[in-house]
Amino acid sequence: MEIKAILFDSGRVLNEPATGHWFIPPKFSEFVNEQKYKDIDKKVLNLAFHTASAYISEQKWIKNEDEEYAHFLGFYRIFAAELPQLGLTDEIVNSLASDLVYNYEKYKFFPDAVELIPELSKTYKLAVVSDAWPSLEHVFKQAGLRDYFSSFVISSVIGVTKPHELMYKTALEELNLSPSEVVFIDDNVRNCDGAHELGIRSFLLCRDWKHYMYSKITCRKHTAVRDLYDVIKNLRR
Repeated sequence: MEIKAILFDSGRVLNEPATGHWFIPPKFSEFVNEQKYKDIDKKVLNLAFHTASAYISEQKWIKNEDEEYAHFLGFYRIFAAELPQLGLTDEIVNSLASDLVYNYEKYKFFPDAVELIPELSKTYKLAVVSDAWPSLEHVFKQAGLRDYFSSFVISSVIGVTKPHELMYKTALEELNLSPSEVVFIDDNVRNCDGAHELGIRSFLLCRDWKHYMYSKITCRKHTAVRDLYDVIKNLRR
């Protein structure tokens, strides 16, 4: 059947964090003493992020940015408590949460995404299907890309994360298409598996060369691709 739409994951498929870390917002160094932060053992830092992330992961329903901000206040309060040596005050915690939620330049889009999304929208309906929070939509608006997407499915608004079938089915319903009429692109094989179980052809996007080579050998259900140009080549075959 003819492919009429493309469903995209967001993180690591279309964009990545501007700082290189999902929970380090753009102005982090303005609020946190850089030397004190660097002096902390990486294992201790990772544990602090992990503990705070466990909290935010438990929040299944976050419907708007105000709720998102309130929950990230909780996130950074835990982070501050785990790392008392940073001396993060309530004011700093508020600033970190605000920057993480309301700074819409927190993610940078890959060049192929910026170039190809407008072109792909001329041929296909496009949708975002992402494990994310409400502010993601404003990130796309800030980048001038939101209007190219006919469906924008965010896990915290739906109340489940991929590979739950509701994530994909919501996009299909909004696009008014069947599974055989769409393809799905994600960097996580489990998420591709979830789409595959519904009859959606999936592309496993591996921007890292080693990940790509490993996936080419080990992944049989899905087509491993390096970038969006590879996806287009496969769709034209």
